[in-house]
Amino acid sequence: MNLRNNLIVLLLLIVTIMSCKPDDPEVSLVPDRDRTEQQVVDRDSMIGYLETHYYNESFFDGVTDHNIDEIIITELPQDDNGDYLPLPDPDNNTLLIDAVETYTTTYEEVEYEYYILRINQGQGDYSPNFTDDVRLVYSGNLQDEDIFDSAVNPNIPFDLTGLIQGWRNVIPQFNTSSDFIINEDGTVDYSGYGLGVMFLPSGLAYFANPPFGVPVYSNLIFKFELYQAEPNDHDNDGVLSHLEDLNENFNINDDDTDEDNVPNFFDPDDDGDGVLTINEDLDEDGDPTNDDSDNDGIPNYLDEDSTESNLDS
Repeated sequence: MNLRNNLIVLLLLIVTIMSCKPDDPEVSLVPDRDRTEQQVVDRDSMIGYLETHYYNESFFDGVTDHNIDEIIITELPQDDNGDYLPLPDPDNNTLLIDAVETYTTTYEEVEYEYYILRINQGQGDYSPNFTDDVRLVYSGNLQDEDIFDSAVNPNIPFDLTGLIQGWRNVIPQFNTSSDFIINEDGTVDYSGYGLGVMFLPSGLAYFANPPFGVPVYSNLIFKFELYQAEPNDHDNDGVLSHLEDLNENFNINDDDTDEDNVPNFFDPDDDGDGVLTINEDLDEDGDPTNDDSDNDGIPNYLDEDSTESNLDS
């Protein structure tokens, strides 16, 4: 009888152990790292990368329509002791640290540095807003050169508001293509498009919550070709979404005039006065931002005190 009871206990113990899969979440969660401290680590790592990697600069001389596969980034050679050797063929190659543009931005109350390798600005007349739909192709990799993501179909647009912050900083600094041709098979050939590489710290990327294949706190590198862009009006209220960034911090999620926990770019009644924003376009010019009934310097769609004037108009 004791043997039987012991076997039952042992069986229950084995079942319990086997039910704990390796991918089950941990009981205790590790808190995110401090963003300010992590930015220092990310910056040092990225600077080290830029100082020890080069690209084939001369390949792009005189021709505009290259593609991302032609951007070759290579690590400097090393001697037997692991020390880096001088740049090979300096007439044709350039160290990234000597070629990139350095920018700063404040995100989540932390100042970040990011870097852009601008191979072609783009000859089109339009530069995207940070809330636009954009058509482009791209390839993303880690600093160890492992490619974790790519997209090769420019006919499927990306909404920049749904992408990582670094993209909203970088893409608007390029221009779209100057021309395109639709082929018989439905494909499109673009010319004079923006071409570049962005180097992002983890704080402007996925930080502590990356997708599969990207380690936490990873700096990321994206090559891209920017073809077309179209402005968005996410709530169809007549105010383009980038204009709803009232504090001009390139983050439309923290602008909420009526404090109803719905950011203005998703709120059809921004000031909560009971009049839809689209109906506060009194002169019917398609732009509610230039209507100010009480002349107080606040357009009606953001001014709940202008309701009576609106109704009387």
